[in-house]
Amino acid sequence: MSRMIFVNLPVTDLERSKSFYAAVGAVNEPKFSNEAAAMMRFSDEVNVMLLTHDFWRTFTAKEIPDAHKVAQVLLALSAESPAAVDKMVEDATGASGVADPTPKQDMGGMMYGRSFEDPDGHIWEVMWMDAAAAEAGASSFEDA
Repeated sequence: MSRMIFVNLPVTDLERSKSFYAAVGAVNEPKFSNEAAAMMRFSDEVNVMLLTHDFWRTFTAKEIPDAHKVAQVLLALSAESPAAVDKMVEDATGASGVADPTPKQDMGGMMYGRSFEDPDGHIWEVMWMDAAAAEAGASSFEDA
């Protein structure tokens, strides 16, 4: 069985967040969604749990940071091509997201990446990597 990841994000408006994540390609899983949380599936392995602030607080007493002001993580998703990277960022922008809060990455045809912020300020990077460069590993990027 392959491992799955469930990224839990605190959100201020659950319906707005569900619409946003649907616009960038995630599909709602109704079996694991209610008025306090929504599971949004990017793939069989990658899922985002959108949690209202009240529900989030049932998991931790730590303060919920304002992701518009501070960043604790940068989340990343792969894409099939540079065009797919651009499309996802465009879709995010069209759904009230912010394009390119982090620098674009263009490594001469070996790797291409951009980013977007969701309405709550969480940063997602979208990246494509050439298969040969991926196989060669980090050393293939030393001269890029």
